[in-house]
Amino acid sequence: MKPKWIFTGGVAVILLSSFSFLGMFEHRVDFNDEVKPILNKHCMACHGGVKKAGGVSFLFEQDMYQPAKSGKPPVVAGDADDSEMMRRILLPEGHEDKMPKDGPSLTEEEIEVLTKWIDQGAQWGNHWAYNRIERPEVPKIGSFWARIGLTNDEETRWAKNEIDHFVLEKLREQGLKPAPEADRATLIRRVSLDLTGLPPTDAQVQQFLRDTSPKAYETLVDSLLASSAYGERWAGTWLDLARYADTKGYERDPGRSIWRYRDWLIKAYNEDKPYDRFVTEQLAGDLLPNATDDNLIATGFHRNTMTNDEGGTQDEEFRVAAVIDRVNTTWDVFQGTTFSCVQCHSHPYDPFRHEEYYKYMAFFNNSRDEDVTSETPTLRFYKNEDSLKIAKVESWIQQNTSKNGTNAMNLAEFRQFVRIMEPKVNSHDFDQHVNASLLDAKYFGIQDNGSARWQNVTLTGKRRLLIAIGTNAENALLELHQDSLRGKIVASLAVPKTGGAGRDTVIILPVLPDAGKRTLYWTLKSTKTPKEWVQIKWATFQQALPGSDQPAFAEIEKEYAQILTGNVENTPIMYDGHGDLARQTHVFVRGNWTVKGDKVQPDVPGIFKATGAENDTRQPKSTNRLGLAQWMTSRNHPLTARVAVNRLWEQLFGTGIVETVEDFGSQGIAPTHQSLLDWLSVELMETQQWSIKKMLKKIVLSATYRQSSAVTPEKLEKDPYNKWLSRGARVRLTAEQVRDQMLAVSGLLSRKMYGKSVMPLQPDNIWLSPYDGAKWQLSAGEDRYRRALYIYWKRTAPYPSMVTFDAPSREFCQVRRLRTNTPLQALVTLNDPVYLEVAHCFSETIAAQYSQPQQQIREAYRRLTYRTISPKRLQVLTKLYQKSLAEYRKNPEGAKKLLANEPNARPELAALAVTTNAMLNLDEVVTKE
Repeated sequence: MKPKWIFTGGVAVILLSSFSFLGMFEHRVDFNDEVKPILNKHCMACHGGVKKAGGVSFLFEQDMYQPAKSGKPPVVAGDADDSEMMRRILLPEGHEDKMPKDGPSLTEEEIEVLTKWIDQGAQWGNHWAYNRIERPEVPKIGSFWARIGLTNDEETRWAKNEIDHFVLEKLREQGLKPAPEADRATLIRRVSLDLTGLPPTDAQVQQFLRDTSPKAYETLVDSLLASSAYGERWAGTWLDLARYADTKGYERDPGRSIWRYRDWLIKAYNEDKPYDRFVTEQLAGDLLPNATDDNLIATGFHRNTMTNDEGGTQDEEFRVAAVIDRVNTTWDVFQGTTFSCVQCHSHPYDPFRHEEYYKYMAFFNNSRDEDVTSETPTLRFYKNEDSLKIAKVESWIQQNTSKNGTNAMNLAEFRQFVRIMEPKVNSHDFDQHVNASLLDAKYFGIQDNGSARWQNVTLTGKRRLLIAIGTNAENALLELHQDSLRGKIVASLAVPKTGGAGRDTVIILPVLPDAGKRTLYWTLKSTKTPKEWVQIKWATFQQALPGSDQPAFAEIEKEYAQILTGNVENTPIMYDGHGDLARQTHVFVRGNWTVKGDKVQPDVPGIFKATGAENDTRQPKSTNRLGLAQWMTSRNHPLTARVAVNRLWEQLFGTGIVETVEDFGSQGIAPTHQSLLDWLSVELMETQQWSIKKMLKKIVLSATYRQSSAVTPEKLEKDPYNKWLSRGARVRLTAEQVRDQMLAVSGLLSRKMYGKSVMPLQPDNIWLSPYDGAKWQLSAGEDRYRRALYIYWKRTAPYPSMVTFDAPSREFCQVRRLRTNTPLQALVTLNDPVYLEVAHCFSETIAAQYSQPQQQIREAYRRLTYRTISPKRLQVLTKLYQKSLAEYRKNPEGAKKLLANEPNARPELAALAVTTNAMLNLDEVVTKE
C-alpha cells in the first residue's frame, strides 16, 4: 500500500504544480485599465468623494476594506464570494439591496472582471498619470536586416526619428500604414503657421522649393524657431491659460496695465527659457533669491485674476475668489487635473480629499493682493525726476548708514519699498468704525469725532508711520492712539488739504510707540468741516532713514514721501506677506469661505507623496510658492512634463495624445500613445533639459508630422478622426492666425513688437462702458496692423472677430479652445472692416503686377495657398469677378464705398477686392493642411 500512497501523492504534487504553473499565465486584472472604469461608471456617483452612501467609498483603497454601515466591508481581498459588493451586484432585479441602485446592471463581462480582480487579491493601483514617468523603450521597426542596417524597408525608409517608431507600432496594431510626406509648399505653410503663427513669405517659399539638400527642411525649422515671431505665436497660446486681459473683469471691468507680463512671455519663449524655470518664475519669481524685475513681472501670471471694483462688494470675498482661481488655474495649466471640485468636497473620481485642497491653497494664501482698486502690490517703474530723487535718497542712506547702525532703514529695505511699496496695510482692515466707513466699500474714510481700530501691529523698533491720505477737510487733526481710544498718542497729523478724499499724498510721521504687538486707534477732530471725509488708503510702520540728526534730513524724508506719492507706471505682481501680514488657512466647510473649519498647513495631495524614487523629494522643501514650483518641476513629479508635452502636441496636431488636455484624471480620455507621451516627457526633462524649442523641433522633424493630410477611403473607415496618426493633421486656424495671416498676405502686417495693447479697427458700438465712459480709441499708424496678441482685451467685450473664431473671454483659464465652423465666421471675413481693408490692399498689390483678371486670380490664390489654382476653381472665381465688375460699372459709388473712397476706386479694383475677399474665405486658406 505504501507505494500506492507515494504514487498518489506524487500525482497530487504534479497536479498542484501544474495548476501553479498554469496560474503563472492567468491574466492578471489591471485595476486602472479594467476595474477603475467600471467603478467610475457604476459606483462612484453614490460611493465616491461626494457621497458615501451606506458608509461605502471606492475612491481610496483603505476605504474599500472598511466596514460599512451594514457592518460588512465592501471588498474582502481574495474572496469575491464573501465581498458585500459582489453579493449586492449579483442580487436579482427588483431586490431592494440590488446594486447599482438607480442605474443599469453590470454586464457579465464587468462582473467577471470584478470577481477575478477580488479573487486575485483586489490589488489597487494608481491612475497611470499619477505614477512617476519612466522612459519606455523605443519600439523596433522594419525587418531584422533593416534594423542592423543591411537594407531599407518601407518602415525604416519612412521613419525620421523615435517618434515615428511609436506611431508605427500603433499603426501596425490597427492595420494601417502612414501617409507619404506632404508636398513642399504645403509643408512649409504648415510648419510656419505652427511655429510662428504666420504664413511663410514668398521669398521663404521660393528658397525652400529650390533647396534640394537633405537638410533643407531642418534648416527651415531652425530659421523659424529663431524668428522673433516664434515667441509671439507661443506667447499668444499661453495668454488663454494665463487668463490674460487688459481689464479687471466683473461688472465694471475697468482697465488694468499688465501688458509687461505679455511681453515677458514673448521674450521667455524667444530665449527658450527652460520650461521648469518658466513655470517657477510665473508661480514664484518674487521668492527667488535676488529677484529681478523680470522675475517679478513673470508673477503677473497669477495677477491676471479678476478683481471687483464695484461699490458695495466685500474685498475679502473677492480676494478669496482670486486665491481659489490661482489654485484651480495652477492645476489646470501645469497638472492637467480637475482639482477645482475638491474645493467643496473630496474628488468624486480621483484620490484627492477635501482638506487637501486647502492645504494646497495655503501655498497661495499669503499673497498681498486684496482686491483693492490700486491693484497693489505692483512693481513700479520710475523715470526722470523720480529716478533722480531715488538716487539722491540712496546716496544719503549709503553715506549715513554707519551713524545709526541697525536702528535705521537700510538700503535694501528702501529699495524694496519704493520698488513694490510692501509691506503695508490696506485701510479696509481697520474696524470698529465710529463716524467712519469704507468709502464706496473700498478705502477707509473718517469724519469729525470719528474713530476706528487697527489691530495687532508690531511696533518694536519702528520710528516712522507712513500713510497715504487725501481730503478736502480744513483744520482736521488726525491722531493715532496706542492700546485704547484715550491711550498714548503715537502719532499726530494736521491733515493737509489734498483736493479730495481720492487725491492721496504720502506723509511720513515720526512716532514713539512702545515695543511689542499693539492695537492702535485712529481718531479725527474736524470741527470746521465736520462732513468732509478724510480717506486713508494705506498705512505702515518703518524704521526711520539714517542720518536723522543731520541738517538735510527733513528734505531727504520729504523726497522719500514724494517718490511714494508719484503716479508712476506699474504692473501687478505677486508678493507674500510675513509677520503680522501672514494668514492662517482653514478648510472652507462645503467650500463656503465664510464657514471656517480646521486650520491647515501648506502641503500637497497625499497621492503624490507615494511616487518617486527614494532619493527624490516627495513633497515641497519649503512651504511657500517657490517650494511648490520646485516640487512641481522635479524629475519625479508625474504630471508637469506630461501635461506640457501633451499641450505642444495638441497645438501641432489639433488633438493631444491625451485628447482631454485639461483632464489627465481617471475621467479623462485615455492616451492613444501613452508610451510615446512618456518617452517625450522624459526626453524633455532629461535630454533636452526642459527646452521647448528642442521638443518642438523633435516633433516637427518627425515623419509623423510631415505626412500628407489627404485621406483615403480605408483610413476614413479605420481612423476617421486620425486618432492613430495615419495621416497629417488638418486643423482650422486659430482666431489669431486667421487675422494675422490675412494681414501678412496683404502686406499690411506690422512686425512691431512689445508695448501697450493696441486698438485696431472693429465694428462700431461694441464697447458700452457706463461706469467710466471708456471708448475704443482707434490706434494710429502701424499699431492698427499689429499681431492679434497685442490687441486690447476687454473681458466683457472682447475683440469681436476673435470671439467669433472661438477665442475665450479670458475671465477664467481656458485650457482648450473648442473649434467651430459656423456661418458667423464667414460673415466676419466677408464683412468685418479689417478683412475688407485686407482684401482692398491685397487687390491693389496684385493689380499693380498683373493686368488680366485671370492672372490676378491665379497669383492671389498662389500667394494664399502656395499652390496652383485648379481650372474649375479659376472658372468660378473669374465668374464672380465678372459679375462684380458689371455691378460696380453700373454703380461706381458702391465701388468707392467698398474701397473707402480712395481716389483709385475703380470698378475693376472693387471687383478684384470682392473676388480676393471670397478667396480669403476658402477652406484651404482658413485651415492648416
